[in-house]
Parts: sequence; C-alpha cells; structure tokens
Amino acid sequence: MPTLQFPRSGAWITPLLLMVSFACMAEAPVPEPVTDQETELGQAVYNELRNTGEIIDSSPLYESLKPVAGAISRGAQSYYPHPIKFILVHEPQPNAFSTPGGIIYVTDSLLYFVKDTEQLAGTLCHESAHTIHRDAMARMREEEKIRLREIGAAILLGPTLAQAIAIAMIGDLHSAAYSRDVESSADVTGSDICAAAGYNPWGLVWLFEEFQDADPKRIPQLLSDHPANGARIQTLKQHFRDNPSVFSKFNSNPKSATPLSVLKNAPEQFLSPNANAGG
Repeated sequence: MPTLQFPRSGAWITPLLLMVSFACMAEAPVPEPVTDQETELGQAVYNELRNTGEIIDSSPLYESLKPVAGAISRGAQSYYPHPIKFILVHEPQPNAFSTPGGIIYVTDSLLYFVKDTEQLAGTLCHESAHTIHRDAMARMREEEKIRLREIGAAILLGPTLAQAIAIAMIGDLHSAAYSRDVESSADVTGSDICAAAGYNPWGLVWLFEEFQDADPKRIPQLLSDHPANGARIQTLKQHFRDNPSVFSKFNSNPKSATPLSVLKNAPEQFLSPNANAGG
C-alpha cells in the first residue's frame, strides 16, 4: 500500500481551508424574469452592478444575512407584487438601497458595521418599505428620467433606455437621500415590517441614536439624513406610543440587543460580467 505523502510545512492548510470556505458559501438570489417596467429596470440595475463587478455571488456573509432577510421578506411580501430579495454587493461604505422589481442591495461593509441583529433588521426593513412605497420609481418620475404609463405587462423601454435609466438610478441611490418625509415614512412602515417579522423595531432608533452627535464626516450613507435623524427618532417613538398593541412588547433598551455573528474578512466570489440572470 502506498504511503501518503504530506508536505513538510503547513502550507497546504490555507488552500484547503479556502476550498472548504468557498464550497460552503451561500449564493445570491437572482432577479425575477422581466414582466413589467419595474422588473425591467430592476434587471437593468442588476446588469450594471454585475458588469462593474460589485455583486457578490457567493460568500459566508450570506449565512449571516439570509435568516434576517428571509423573515423580513416574508413580513413585507404581501404588500408588493414581486418577490423581495436581498443581494450583497462589495462597497466600502455601509449602506443598503432598494431598486425597482424587489431587489434590495446590501453592502458587505454594512454587515461589519452594524452592532447587532436589530440594527441590521431595522435597516433592511427600512429599505423594504422603500420598495413597497416604490420610492425609487417615484424619484425617477419626479426627475423626469422616465414617464410611466399604465400599460399592463407590456415593455416599452427597451435595453438601451433601461440601461441609461439604471445608470442614473444607481448614481442617485449612491449620492442622494430621499426627502425627509419619504425617509420618515419608510422608517414608520419599516418598523411595522420589523414587528411583523419578529424583530425589535427599536433597532433603527438605536442606530440613529448612536450617530446623533457624531461628526457628519463619520456618518455612513445609510444615515445621510443627519441632522434630521433626531426628528426621525421622535417620529418612530411616537409611532410606537400610538400603537402599544404592536410595539409595547419590544424592549427599548439597546442592551437587550442580539449580537450579530459575522465571519470577519469573509471570502467573496463575484458574479461574472458574462453571467446571465433572470429575464
């Protein structure tokens, strides 16, 4: 029987661990097939992010994201006609942003940034509310980048126009916050979604409070409404007081938060620009 030969050094351990890590990585969901203008624009945004190499196709980070995202999707799904899905993207700034068609993008840096599950859930619920409210579509309408008509499932945009709108939409989502009223409305609806999903709605309040007095240069984009965050905190607290049957069971003390377990420096595989997805 031949004797198994091992390298004298432990250099084989690192490649083996990497192979195991990548083999166990969870994968990103894909967009729904194109059936209307929302899913068409959602596909176009997905294509642009894929082509710039930002979409994380597989990573252990999905194992931390999916339990929270799945519960939130189930809590919000009855209010939106397309499946709500969460996809990780690689960006240095902690952020999350919703796009037409039901896809919400979450930056990997957000998972490292939030301190607990409740803060993550609050952020995802807030973005789910933007999806339900169709805020990205409304902003496109306001900026006259697209004029929507009620046309059933017909598709009028075409790939060139859809791509142009998607590029503009990504730029807007990265550079500009919604109006204070729109953000506050998403906070309130998001808190309802969190409560329905079984997550403490105080998580978003705790996130706001943590940066209430911080240097604006240190505030992540997801809190870019600073210094109006004080008003948003008060709106949320008033909403909790006005609806005790929903919110009184949740603990307002941040010390009650659930630590978020995230693999540090998790490996990531990116979606190939040539990969095909949905529609």
